[in-house]
Parts: sequence; C-alpha cells; structure tokens
Amino acid sequence: MTFLRGMESRKKQRIALSTFFFMSGFAFSTWASRIPTIKTHFDLNEAQLGNLLLAMPVSSLIGLPISGWLVSKFDSRNPLIAAYFFFAVGLVLIGSASNMVFLVAGISVFAFSMRILNISMNTQSLTLQKLFPRKILGSFHGLWSTGGLVGVLFSTLLIKLNVSMQIHFWMVASLGILLGLCSYSFLLRKDRATGGNKLRLGKPDKFILYLGLLIFFASLCEGGMFDWSGVYFREVVKEEVFTLGYLIFMTFMALSRFFSDRLIEKLGMARMFVVSSSLISSGVLLMVLWPSFWPALAGFSLVGIGVAAIIPMIFSLAGTSKKYSAGMAISIITTYGIVGMLLGPPLVGYIAHLFNLKISFLLFLFAGLLFIPVSQLFFRLKQEEQV
Repeated sequence: MTFLRGMESRKKQRIALSTFFFMSGFAFSTWASRIPTIKTHFDLNEAQLGNLLLAMPVSSLIGLPISGWLVSKFDSRNPLIAAYFFFAVGLVLIGSASNMVFLVAGISVFAFSMRILNISMNTQSLTLQKLFPRKILGSFHGLWSTGGLVGVLFSTLLIKLNVSMQIHFWMVASLGILLGLCSYSFLLRKDRATGGNKLRLGKPDKFILYLGLLIFFASLCEGGMFDWSGVYFREVVKEEVFTLGYLIFMTFMALSRFFSDRLIEKLGMARMFVVSSSLISSGVLLMVLWPSFWPALAGFSLVGIGVAAIIPMIFSLAGTSKKYSAGMAISIITTYGIVGMLLGPPLVGYIAHLFNLKISFLLFLFAGLLFIPVSQLFFRLKQEEQV
C-alpha cells in the first residue's frame, strides 16, 4: 500500500476501504462455493444441510447487541479490523474441521465476525460518501461482488486441481490478513457518531421497519443464491462444474453494481426497486421452468442483475434516518436481513426435502415480488415526512 502515500486523503481512504470490501467478498464466496464439498464430505441430505446453515444467521443474530455497542463506542475502523481478523480465523476453522462440532464452531465464528465487519464497513462507507460529490456506495458493493466473483473463479480452479478445502481456506485467510494489515492505517478516522446511538424500544419506527422488510427479502434472495446455487447446478441442472451457477450469478451482480449508482440517479430509487423485482422474478421463473444448462445460466444472470442495487440502496436510505445514526440504523436493519438468512436457506432445504430443490427456488420468486409493495410503502412514508 506504499503507492497510496502521495494520494489525496479521501482517495486513500476509499482504496483502503475498497480492499476490505473486496476481500470480505472473496472470503465469503470461498466458503459458499465449497458448501457442496461440505455436503458431500459430511454426507448431509438437504434438510441436514439446512440445519447446518442455521449456524450462520443464529451466530449473526447473537452479535446484534455487540455490534450496536461497538458502532456507538468506537470509530468504525477499530471493530472493522478486529472482526476482519476473526473472520479469517473462522474460515480456517471451517476448512480444518474434522467433525460437525468443529464445523459448527468455525461457521459460528465466521458468521459472528462477518456481522460486525459488514456493519463497520458500511458505516464507514456512508461517512466517506459525504466527501464525494457523486454516489460511490454502489462501487463498494460492486467490489464486494467482484471479490466474490474472483473467489468463485479461484475456488473453481482449486477444485479442478483437487486442492483440499483446508489448504484452500488457509491460502485465502492468509492473503486476507496480509492485505488487511496493509490497508488498516489508511482507513477513515474519527467517524463515531455523537447522537442517535441508542436503541429505542417500543413501537417500531416505520422508516426502519420498511427498510428492514426490504433487506429481509433481499437476504432471502441473495443469501439463498449464495448457499444453494452450487447445489442447484449439481443436482438439478446436472452440471459437474457446480460452481458455474454461483459464478454467473456473482458475475452479473458484480458488473451491475458498478453501474447501479448511475442507474439510480437516472431512474430514481422507487423505480429501481420495481425493475429489480421484475428481473429477480423473471430469472427465478426461467431457471425453475427450464432447468437445463443455458436457461439456468440466463436465470441466474437475471437474478444477479436484479439483486445488485437493492442492498446498496437500502444502506444508503438507512443513512438518512432522522432517529438513528448511520451505524445504528444499519445495525438495526441488518438484523432483519439476518432473520432472512435465518429463515431462507434452511427453508429452501426443508422444502427441497419435502418436494424437490426446483420447487423450493420459488421462495425467491415470492420474495422478489414483495419488493414492489414494500418499497412503495416506504417512499410514500418519505413523502409524508417531507410535507
């Protein structure tokens, strides 16, 4: 990172934060692309795999009070680097697990740390956005998706070379820690909010509730695709290179996120939610009705384009809350997302066990359609607040 030293301060901060977004996406896709390997290695059926995947959202949910406390007490860079380190440790534990107890422990550490890491990164990105005249939030999420895309490509290569999951995960964790240590000193400092840091119990705030529901449905779609795309491609599409579905999904999501800021400025967020919903629904229908190679690839690509702008838009809107600071608002709405992750992937497993995996993917169609009415309720509320 020595090339950063002569740059303008805000550009250094953007590149450093981008490194964390990229590597967190790389590490997450490393785990997600190996789920079929874990399923085979531990001889799990769909319902058992669904139970195992519960460890991630449950561990993330446990981190709610801790993440809220951290963003209110410290600059975001401090919990960010600490969570990033344990995120890498969790990946190593997953790759080294020889039984279910150690596997669940590794997944729990990985998920718990990922929650704090995501909140810290997104809190810092909202503060950094204020230093730039044009929108940059989509580019951060684009880099997360690009990291995920590179991670899938790397996973595909190592699977082809028969490299063990343990060595694979050690390589990714080591690279992540090295880049994280190099980038940490350039992160934005002194961004702790002075107000809006207390969680207020009582009647739910409609502003937060609607955003929470939107991220809940986004997590059902995005999280489900992360966890089940490889299994779908191997068991429904009957493709030996099972990472292809995940790869095409991540490719189109990553590319779309780099253009999402411009599209949002042109169409407006309200219309963008409708467009995203239509793309997700069309993609799911395509892959379910015609579960062969090319239609499935086209379906996965449409879903990737559809989900691309949703979470960046939600986080951007969370930063406009009048009741909470950006960090606290993100922490609260992320909890809705974790509940989506809690219910989504296991529910897919249970439906697949009762019927089949193809039918279970209709859950994503249902979630995608609900973006339209909930987003309309949110923007109607925004208009009322401005009157």
